[in-house]
Amino acid sequence: MKAVCSRRELTGSSYYICVRDIITDPRLEPLKDITHHISTTRFQHCLNVSYYSFIICRRLRLDARSAARAGLLHDLFYYDRREYSSSRKKGQPGHSAMHSMIALRNAGSITELNVREKDMILKHMWPLTRPLPRYMESYVITIVDKYCAVLEFCAPKVMSIVNRLK
Repeated sequence: MKAVCSRRELTGSSYYICVRDIITDPRLEPLKDITHHISTTRFQHCLNVSYYSFIICRRLRLDARSAARAGLLHDLFYYDRREYSSSRKKGQPGHSAMHSMIALRNAGSITELNVREKDMILKHMWPLTRPLPRYMESYVITIVDKYCAVLEFCAPKVMSIVNRLK
């Protein structure tokens, strides 16, 4: 098991110890079959956000364990966002706001969440949603989520160019 653009095997690492009770939960299995950001699965995206948030928070001496756990659960929803957007009724919250609330509810059914984890999951779409994140770890997850999305969009294109140059 690896994060995108990382050569490190995560199983058995200090990162994995933080998330091992939830990463193997069968309720995360369906995420492995849902395409996310064109070139990856929702599970892989959550793993990417989780791992890189853990690394950054550990380096900044923040709550790396909570960041790893919240990152793994931040997109824990099972619907296709395009279908949600097209079927949405006028006045109903958009996908950006709605999926974080759904992910928070789903995450709470898998594990007990602390206040930081709740804030990270609920506010990871800031600045598209309000209110402001309350904790530094929430800002880390927000930034890492956007960074991983760019990597996931671009990595296949970059690899294709690299392979053509060989």
